[in-house]
Amino acid sequence: MSTGKIQFAESDGIYVLKFVGDVRMTLCTTLDKLLEHVLARKGFKSILVDLTETEGIDSTSLGLLAKLSVQARKRFGLIPTIISSNDDINRVLLSMGFDKVFVIVKESKDGSQLLRDLPNTECSEQAARKQVLAAHRALMNLNESNRVIFQDLVQTLEAENY
Repeated sequence: MSTGKIQFAESDGIYVLKFVGDVRMTLCTTLDKLLEHVLARKGFKSILVDLTETEGIDSTSLGLLAKLSVQARKRFGLIPTIISSNDDINRVLLSMGFDKVFVIVKESKDGSQLLRDLPNTECSEQAARKQVLAAHRALMNLNESNRVIFQDLVQTLEAENY
């Protein structure tokens, strides 16, 4: 798997995030800061997450996407869209209940010329721990199955003062 990166574009309040390669916890600060910025914008209209070039995605990154969906619905009454043509990624999305909080489509028109790479944001170990815990709490809150899967991990992280 190739090292992951996140690309970003915005036009008239419509945001596009593209995950390329293997998207892991090392990108969580970059992703979290971007999502906070996007969701704080007054002109926010919609957000699309393109996973067509995603080779792998970990639970922390999935948790941040879950957080995105919850916040977009809460603040703007919108359900974000995920584009994913990879059957393995789609199985993960469905198993986590993402079909209940995202519109999931399998193909799109290419707009990649508008995307730019986001610089990776460094974070402290303590900040990373907090993001991992928040991301997994967001996954747990999607459905009962996720609650069962991630409950022990979240309890362990909380006990370690994350």
